[in-house]
Amino acid sequence: MNKLMLRGFAQRKVRALLTGIAIVLGVALMAGTYILTDTIDHAFAEVFGSAYKDKAVVVTPRETLGHNSGSQTYPIREATLARVRAVPGVAAASPSISTRATLLTASGKRISGTSPTLVNALQPPRFEAFTAAQGHLPNAEDEVAIDQATAKREHLHLGQRLVIAGSAPARSYILSAITRFAGSESLGGATVALVLPAQAQYIAGEPGEYDGINVAADSGVTPEQLAARVRAALPATLIVRTGAQEAANQTSELEEKLGFLRTFLLVFAYVALVVGAFIIFNTFSITVAQRTREFGLLRTLGASRGQLMRSVVEEGLLLGVAGSAVGLFAGIGLAPALDGLFKAFGADLPDNGTVLETRTVIVSLGVGIVITMLAGFFPALRATRVPPMAAMREGVQIPPRELTESVVLRRAGLLAVVFVLVGFALGEGVAPILFVIFAVYVMVLLAGMARGGGPRHYRVIPALGRAIGLLVSWRGITGRLARENSIRQPGRTLVTALALTVGLGLVAFISVLAAGTKATIDQAVSRSFAGSLIVQNTRSGEGGIPGGIAPALRSIPGVGSVTAIAFTKGRVRDLSQPGAPVIAEKSPVTAIEPESFGAMYKVEWEHGSAATLSSLGQDGAILSKKFASAHHLQVGQRLLVLTASGHQVTLTVRGIIKEEAIGLFSNLTISRALARTAFGQREDGVDFISYAAGANGTHVHDSIDALLHASFPQAHAQTAAQYTQEQSSKVNQLLLLVYVLLALSVLVSLFGIVNTLVLSIYERTHELGMMRAIGASRRQIRQMIRYESLITGLIGGVLGLVIGVVGAVLVSTLALSGSGYVLSIPVGTLAILLIAAALAGLLAAQLPARRAAKLDVLGALTSE
Repeated sequence: MNKLMLRGFAQRKVRALLTGIAIVLGVALMAGTYILTDTIDHAFAEVFGSAYKDKAVVVTPRETLGHNSGSQTYPIREATLARVRAVPGVAAASPSISTRATLLTASGKRISGTSPTLVNALQPPRFEAFTAAQGHLPNAEDEVAIDQATAKREHLHLGQRLVIAGSAPARSYILSAITRFAGSESLGGATVALVLPAQAQYIAGEPGEYDGINVAADSGVTPEQLAARVRAALPATLIVRTGAQEAANQTSELEEKLGFLRTFLLVFAYVALVVGAFIIFNTFSITVAQRTREFGLLRTLGASRGQLMRSVVEEGLLLGVAGSAVGLFAGIGLAPALDGLFKAFGADLPDNGTVLETRTVIVSLGVGIVITMLAGFFPALRATRVPPMAAMREGVQIPPRELTESVVLRRAGLLAVVFVLVGFALGEGVAPILFVIFAVYVMVLLAGMARGGGPRHYRVIPALGRAIGLLVSWRGITGRLARENSIRQPGRTLVTALALTVGLGLVAFISVLAAGTKATIDQAVSRSFAGSLIVQNTRSGEGGIPGGIAPALRSIPGVGSVTAIAFTKGRVRDLSQPGAPVIAEKSPVTAIEPESFGAMYKVEWEHGSAATLSSLGQDGAILSKKFASAHHLQVGQRLLVLTASGHQVTLTVRGIIKEEAIGLFSNLTISRALARTAFGQREDGVDFISYAAGANGTHVHDSIDALLHASFPQAHAQTAAQYTQEQSSKVNQLLLLVYVLLALSVLVSLFGIVNTLVLSIYERTHELGMMRAIGASRRQIRQMIRYESLITGLIGGVLGLVIGVVGAVLVSTLALSGSGYVLSIPVGTLAILLIAAALAGLLAAQLPARRAAKLDVLGALTSE
């Protein structure tokens, strides 16, 4: 049987190739995802290992809310540095400063590229990992050194004037050195600027303060011994680690932050694999049906059902192993392409070589093989159901299995459990994917139940096929034949179309949600914003804006009012309950200036009024309706908030606001003055500006632009219309990235249509020969096959659009209700998707149509 299986596999090369491609692409994306993220993790591990190689001990501030809290911490001062230097065994101790900033040329061109510039204070030689490849490291207050990778990319040269804008007004520096980091051109791909410590403090807005302390040990003192001594000399608000521990900690935090990237890409890999499973299932179903007489003959000659079952399963195993292996190697080449894709969309991810972990090999091969075998198992099971003598008769068909309600419920329940487990494994981001796949599966089952039977009883596809077939039936006999052929075997047509349905369903789902997001932002800004201009960072990924912008704007003639909004985090306890339990570990907090905020932004109150804002003071808080409802909080209750700097603040609830769509209000809203003193928040998130009465808006806007360009070039001022347009462009950019990644699943579905058509042509060889014999031309045969594929593509497109739109409506209605989300259906986009489905069908038909037209008439007539 094994020899027979291998011989049959070799005889069906085209089918094996087309089916194998379906699994190759999905496995390639999965393997490429693991390779890319592992390579990034490895690159950063090397970076941090080199950075802390010569540091015995590292002292950093403790983040009360835990790492990755995103909150400010109080820096280290000179007194702490003196205490570290006094510890026995300390050979040297040097303060460190690292802050994010914006780097520009003297003409105002941004240099930092796709990520913010990291500005570091120059360290003594024993601690400094950067060395000068050209020029000399900074030794004057107006000098800066830039990493070699950035210098090459931006064509920088020694002596060039550069501008650095951080928390303080921008300053100009002379490029004195182009550096290398531990022998590499950059620090993990990041843009790094080195300046003297005093200048780093100025840029960070922290004069006389530091972010950490690097410590070297005396001879004979181990890092662990020195770390214990330093830890005993410092308060618990500071963290003391060895250099190796700090490198491992930095690596671990980074891997956690990049975890979303792996999940994000794996979602699309699983989508492609699910689409591939549809194709494999359909292919095996068709080939098993075509080999019914062969199986009957084998049974007559003595082959058992188990042997037939094993032969088909082994064929699927061979296909899965071969396809997964090729996909694994393709993933090695795909990883750099994914890296380039993210760079094109503004995410410059560092990499250093290619890292292929054992886990990548095992998971990629395992998933590909298991999905292939599962997809081929049920057709193999059906192959054993035909009695030997019945199978020998010409025209016999494998009887379909009844789809009763119990079968439907069992299958749906099993799939739901699988999806829940996969959801927990991959994270919340897969919810839309799981919804669409589950909806597709339920639609298949319901279609099969429509008349209580199996695939030959599908009602959805005949009705849909006849309706869509009207588009081509006017073309004459070829169009009418194509319409009838497409619904001749509705189960096969449905499974073929569903491969395209999954991809288009997800595209439609995301398109509707994206359109709603843009409409929501537009409505919220136009309804709530009452100011004239909005000032924010030119790149949202680079954080907030300096707190000094708001005072500077107030001095500009024609500016009537400026209100600054900041964002921070805190751990919230409910003092009204016994034991004051924690109700939010890292709760987002919005800070506003109550005196001016109300005139610039319309607040919709659940409990409170405009006077509530003025009552915030140093101990008041306003809650969002969702947060208050979730924790049963009311006006007058008291909360205890632990800030990132270790302060404990008792707040009284003054009011509750309704949900607003753009997320300006967090769980808690406090005064900006309190955020400065207790939370250590020094940056603002955004500033709102209103013009003075009678001021010339154009002139005021120009004056504001001139101030920002000269002193704060990392920020820009926009009108409400410009702001909403920018937010829409960001949504469109993310949408385009999703489209590119989902294109892989659509590509897989094309191979599925090709495969089905090729197998269908083989199955209908005698029929096609008869058509040619009675006068059909080659051109008419090609047209018929193309029309069949067009109808199949449109069936997949229609089902995908229906599922995607319905899913988006359900999500917006159930999950986003009460948040101000505005449902918007992008009719134009959906129409384009439907046209794309039609074009996909036509594209997939080219090879099968030519193949059908080239059939030898006499040979076709004599075939069985």
